Amino acid sequence: MSQVSERIASLAISETLAMSQKSNELKAQGINVINLSVGEPDFNTPDHVKMAAKKAIDDNFSFYSPVPGYLPLRQAICEKLKTENGLNFKPEQIICSNGAKQAVCNAVLSVVNVGDEVIIPAPCWVSYIEMVKLAEGKSIVIHTGIEQDFKIDAAQLEAAITPKTKAIILCSPSNPTGSIYSKNELEALANVLAKHPNIIIISDEIYEHINYVGKHESIAQFENVRERVVIINGVSKAYAMTGWRLGWMAAPQWIASACNKLQGQYTSGPSSIAQKAAEAAYTGSQQCVADMCKAFARRRDLIVKLASEIEGFKVNKPEGAFYLFPECSYYFGKSYNDKVINTSADLAMFLLEEGHVASVGGLAFEAPDYIRFSYATSDENIIEAMKRVKETLAKLK
Repeated sequence: MSQVSERIASLAISETLAMSQKSNELKAQGINVINLSVGEPDFNTPDHVKMAAKKAIDDNFSFYSPVPGYLPLRQAICEKLKTENGLNFKPEQIICSNGAKQAVCNAVLSVVNVGDEVIIPAPCWVSYIEMVKLAEGKSIVIHTGIEQDFKIDAAQLEAAITPKTKAIILCSPSNPTGSIYSKNELEALANVLAKHPNIIIISDEIYEHINYVGKHESIAQFENVRERVVIINGVSKAYAMTGWRLGWMAAPQWIASACNKLQGQYTSGPSSIAQKAAEAAYTGSQQCVADMCKAFARRRDLIVKLASEIEGFKVNKPEGAFYLFPECSYYFGKSYNDKVINTSADLAMFLLEEGHVASVGGLAFEAPDYIRFSYATSDENIIEAMKRVKETLAKLK
């Protein structure tokens, strides 16, 4: 009888991908499901990016690339960091990976030892804790709620730090909440971390360009922690390129070298064609990014308005990304026919089966009283989905 390793047995299944799969299964049965479970722009990849990929094929970019990615792409990323973020990196400090997810995992595996603690502000993306498990570290979760816009403060951070703390994973703009740390808020966190020089800061900035309140702020801008910050980013969200699987890190040289070594042993470089497409994304017109952000802002306003009209939901106004994360515990203990809602996962399943709207329960994000809706879909879908949610929840007594 086969037995998987303890390492794999300890991992949870990605709840976002699981809900998306269940949604697709219902769709295959002919049921009209509106999928608000997956964090994926509904826009097509911009034409100039697709043209670059086609040219790369014609130009025979079909061989192994260097493990950290082609030099012109890494140079383009350095230029982006300089012009958009005021940060100076060398190409050797850039490691391109198979999506930003691999870049985060590379960073965690490269710095975390057995028993090391990693601070994770919650609500948090579903994979962070599982990545820390893979590294045999221990996640120290700092919980926040809607009343503080889902953001930790300096006092909470200081209280969570111990002699075993090896890293912190920050995400701004946030998945699943859409919250954004301001420059002042990040500076307060940086000042705490400056007192603890052994802590590595992994800053997940994949939603950088989906920002409704102004300029993106990175914790890497502060000199007192800059040499310990690993920036994670990629083309998936800003350029509607989720399937191209191209993410990257900009890191201190010693971490970049470690990740290059790690990646060289288990995936090598990312897709050569995706790299040439990403290069075009960074060096070409950025109008597509602005256009998509404008559409997401309109959708944000729409879903906030409609969700605020649903009895029992507590809703805030996200400042970035494309998620709404209402508090939904009002419905716990209620039932319809033989279905009892005990958790947000139960609520998400009820909305899928009864209302044909796919969402994700907050437990997956270390926030059991909340539920996540992605509004990376059309205005029409948002209107219909919220109508279904409202009508379906009204059945619970």
